[in-house]
Amino acid sequence: MTNQRKLLLAALAAASIAGATPAFADYDVYVDTAPPAMRHEVVPAPRAGYVWQPGYWQWNEHRHVWHKGYWVKERHGYYWHPSRWEERDGRYHFVKGRWDRERYAENRRDRDHDGVPNRYDRDKDGDGVPNRYDSAPNNPNRR
Repeated sequence: MTNQRKLLLAALAAASIAGATPAFADYDVYVDTAPPAMRHEVVPAPRAGYVWQPGYWQWNEHRHVWHKGYWVKERHGYYWHPSRWEERDGRYHFVKGRWDRERYAENRRDRDHDGVPNRYDRDKDGDGVPNRYDSAPNNPNRR
């Protein structure tokens, strides 16, 4: 077998292995250090067909680094949820920005879409009127 052929076979084998593995993997980032306060960014003029992703602090294994805001191509029927940090059990978890069909993905039980899950605002029928002010709190057909 010639050296050229061996080299070609080795390159093909390496390419097939590299093609079978993902180029990147999603992983959760938890850190003990709170991110600094958000920086003030001047949001550029609106662009048709795009949604603004505000800047955020990104963890680079040793410290927080500011990642400037950018435009994200709009997807009709979806809502953009920006990247953010959430505190969970005294640690900080990074939630990467994503598209979702729900405007309030974290509040899927928010039938009246007011940003508060119904179990907290006590709105049984989902008409947007809290039960304590609603004369018919169990009637979802009343408008």
